[in-house]
Amino acid sequence: MTTIRIGGVPEHFNLPIHLCIEEGLFSEKGIHVEWVEFPGGTGAMNAALRNDEIDLAIILTEGIIKDIANGNPSKIIQNYVSSPLRWGVHVASKSDFHTIADLEDKRPAISRYGSGSHVMAYVQANELGWDTSKIECVVVNNIDTAVEALAQKDADYFMWEHFTTKPLVDKGIFRRVGDFPTPWSSFVIAATDKAIEDQSEILRIVLEVINAKTSVFKGLSRIETQLAERYQQNLEDIKKWLSITSWSQNQLENSERDLVLKYLKKLDMVDKTSDSQQYLKKI
Repeated sequence: MTTIRIGGVPEHFNLPIHLCIEEGLFSEKGIHVEWVEFPGGTGAMNAALRNDEIDLAIILTEGIIKDIANGNPSKIIQNYVSSPLRWGVHVASKSDFHTIADLEDKRPAISRYGSGSHVMAYVQANELGWDTSKIECVVVNNIDTAVEALAQKDADYFMWEHFTTKPLVDKGIFRRVGDFPTPWSSFVIAATDKAIEDQSEILRIVLEVINAKTSVFKGLSRIETQLAERYQQNLEDIKKWLSITSWSQNQLENSERDLVLKYLKKLDMVDKTSDSQQYLKKI
C-alpha cells in the first residue's frame, strides 16, 4: 500500500473524501489515505505542505495561491468545490456592531496570516472601499479561540464559512451581520512538488476516486441527514448549503487563478511580478 497524506478542515465540504476512505475506495486501489485534520484552516495546511507533513491539501483557493506566490513548493492539481465560499461576517452577540459597515477600521480575528480569514478580510475591505492599511489583524488560530477573542473584545469580527459557524449564531454566541461570498471557487486540491514528482500516477488515481464520489455525492441516499448528523447542523441548513454547493472534477480555470492573483497583487499580498504559470499542474 502506498500512503498519501491528505489535509483538510473538519467541515462538511470534505465528506466525499471521508466516504471514499470509509468505503475502502482508495485501499482497493492499493492506496492508504491518511486524513490529517486542520481546525486551524488554510494557514496551517500551507505550513504542513511546506514542511512535507502532508502530500495533498483540500485548501482555499486564495490561500494556496497566495502561499505558492510566496514560496510554497506546491501546485494546484485540480479544482474541488467550484461554487463560491459564503463567508459569514460574525461579531460577538453582545457587541455594538450591527452591520458590516460598522466594522470599518475594526480588528478582524484571523486563524493565522496567509489563511482564508486573513485574505478575505482584506478582499472585503477593498470591495467596500475601506483603507486596508488600517486593518489590524488578531491571530486566534481557530474558531474556538475566535469565540473567546470576540467575547473578550480582543478582536471585533470574525469571517468564517457561513454554515460551519451557524450553530454558534443559533446558540447566541455570535451574531452574523452579513455574508461575503468569494469571487472565485471555494476549494482546490493542492499537491507538493515532491509528491507530484515522485507519485504522479498515485495522485492521478486519488483524483479519479475523489471525482467519482463528488460527481454523485448530492444524489446519495440520505446524504442530507448524514451531513446534518456528522457535522451537527440543522437539516434545513444542510439542504440549503447543498443547493448552493457544486463540486468540480476539472482543473481550476486560468481565468480564476488570474482573478485571485489580481486581487492579491492589488492588496500587496504577493509580488506584482509573480509568474502566473507557476500555480497549476495537470496530473
